[in-house]
Amino acid sequence: MTQKSEHFHGSDLEKIEEIYHIPREEITSFSANVNPIGISPKLRTTLARHIDDITGYPEREYTSLRKCIASYVDTDFKNIIVGNGSTELISLFIQILKPHKALILGPTYSEYEREVTLAGGTSRYYRLDESHGFSIHVDALSRQLNETIDLLIICNPNNPTSTAISRSDMRQILDTCKENGIYVLVDETYVEFAGNLQDITAIPLAQYYNNIIVLRGISKFFAAPGLRLGYAVCGNRDLIKEVVGHQDPWTINTLAAIAGEIMFTDEEYIAHTRQLISSERERICRTLDNFSGLTYYPPKANFILLKILKDDVTAMDVFEAAIQKKLMIRDCSDFPFLNNKYFRFCIMMPDKNDELLAVIQKLLG
Repeated sequence: MTQKSEHFHGSDLEKIEEIYHIPREEITSFSANVNPIGISPKLRTTLARHIDDITGYPEREYTSLRKCIASYVDTDFKNIIVGNGSTELISLFIQILKPHKALILGPTYSEYEREVTLAGGTSRYYRLDESHGFSIHVDALSRQLNETIDLLIICNPNNPTSTAISRSDMRQILDTCKENGIYVLVDETYVEFAGNLQDITAIPLAQYYNNIIVLRGISKFFAAPGLRLGYAVCGNRDLIKEVVGHQDPWTINTLAAIAGEIMFTDEEYIAHTRQLISSERERICRTLDNFSGLTYYPPKANFILLKILKDDVTAMDVFEAAIQKKLMIRDCSDFPFLNNKYFRFCIMMPDKNDELLAVIQKLLG
């Protein structure tokens, strides 16, 4: 048994193997939020043909890759910068912007606060309202946005709540931020899983607002975290130029750049992923509706946040019961504003989803 204070993330399979003596390859991770289909079949069959390309340097400005991404997200390739995962780009933009004070919508991913601190700034959180399903109140948020804030950070859809802000609401937020000289960093890591993608993505707004940076990557939707490829869309060409100027050359390796071009054009894989996540998300939620010992927050992404209603059950209890079945969920008690009654799991293949639901039902049904 592990210590109750220990938390495991989606990449912690080695720790799980050591503590629970379960081979990591036998564990189904409902914690990592990665596409259960795996990598693009088109990528699997074609990438090996490009192995000889590693004998040369990557294209210095990644123009071909950026044009491919631009076609995928429908924007000008000159508005795109690529990086070694979205993590590098979060770090670079925050280093350049040097915010004295950042406002972060939370509970959310801890890396944002860490990067602000490393850049010499301070952060405070705008607490999402649980009584309204962790949804945003734009007017209430706008009252918190003033000249003392340099940077607003939004994960959309948000991790771990799986809630999302509509593009119309995002536009209102951007207007307020523009009035107060505030940059807005929007992390869209999970937006491609959303059923109403076009109503959520803020990428079209980058054409009209020079104070927004939209981040995406291939780790989750394209199930390729090991390739370390991320990109940002920003209409502020001066800011992009400054970020590129601080970026190490050839930050994306040759095979990752080629892989990106292959994945972004695999339309059958993209459509299959969206259909699978949409149908399973609906089915899982209808099943959870029948469980009396928990509540969940209507999800927009490929994962669901749940709250335990039973006094004698904690998120660690759910974790322990699931890991004994070689299923790994995420105890969310280390997120800001959450406690040991919250856990999260992502959508996997139907048979594995059913296995996890059976574990949850035994404890909370």
